[in-house]
Amino acid sequence: MPATRDTHAGTRQSGGERRAPAGQSVERLIEGPDGVARRLQVNLGESPLSWLHARGKLSDRRYRAGEMLRRDWERAGLGPRVTMSWSPAPSTPGRRGAPDGRDPTLAALSARERFDGAMRAAGPGLGDILWRVACAGEGLAAAERALDWPTRAGKLVLALALDRVADFYRIG
Repeated sequence: MPATRDTHAGTRQSGGERRAPAGQSVERLIEGPDGVARRLQVNLGESPLSWLHARGKLSDRRYRAGEMLRRDWERAGLGPRVTMSWSPAPSTPGRRGAPDGRDPTLAALSARERFDGAMRAAGPGLGDILWRVACAGEGLAAAERALDWPTRAGKLVLALALDRVADFYRIG
């Protein structure tokens, strides 16, 4: 991992992700695949996947698959926007300024296609727990309760879903 630098209360990591000190949490309004918005408390310092991985409950392969799915979900802009977009105006040919590389719209569309493909690869019935834990940042126990599943059933189903997603992303 590249070196991190301190900013405000947290650190900035590769990919522009902001990592806060452990224990700091925020309330997020996150829309699920069913279109229903939910308020969730999210620990900014640790995702549920990284918590499971750090405690040996997820293999490196499954963890990487979940993180790739989450990144595609975020890059596709599938989460609800809670503030105005402050990204610069798109540049047009013939105007001043350096080209900005890839078109953000194309990058979002590509991420959306990968996300949709990975969710299809996970299969029916597995996407709910996968989305809740990997993308929405919901803890495994909370996801099991929300889905009305027995305790510890979520870990098994999540592992199956992450294996399929790892195959989709071709993670060895």
